[in-house]
Amino acid sequence: MASFAQGLWESIITPGPTPALLVATNVTFAGLQLVLGVLLLATWSVHFVVLSVLSGGLWWAINWFARELKIHQLAEEKEKEEEARRARDPTVTSGESETEVEVVSSGTRGRKGGAAKTPSSSREIEGGEKTAELKQRAAAVPSTKAAPRDMKSSVSTEDEWEKVSENENEKDK
Repeated sequence: MASFAQGLWESIITPGPTPALLVATNVTFAGLQLVLGVLLLATWSVHFVVLSVLSGGLWWAINWFARELKIHQLAEEKEKEEEARRARDPTVTSGESETEVEVVSSGTRGRKGGAAKTPSSSREIEGGEKTAELKQRAAAVPSTKAAPRDMKSSVSTEDEWEKVSENENEKDK
């Protein structure tokens, strides 16, 4: 009993539901239900039925939350183990890849030996040659009043905002 009391005291400052805390909670709620049952039999008051239902709902909710928290903690531990395994062995791949990286080589211009080198960091990618061209977007829904020049959006965002404000002014009229 002394070890249980000590474990309960230590569980107060330990994050998460500990086994000692859950046992104490369940014993307390069972005692409350017993007292409410005795009071119901002694007084035949509907109030004790309502209190018993509320107490039972709270008891169930606390145990449900503790189970969900345990499931979440186990999932986090599994994820940390997976990360540690990937850090130790970079050849281990996960089926749940969050991002995909596509490296496009633009040739071997300016490099010695003719071998293309793939960038190893985002700075090398950002600092490299930019060979992409800007493409005109087609208008999503052409309006009946739109002029042919309005069928494709322009490159500048200022022009986009001017078109939006012109359309709003026309709607207000």
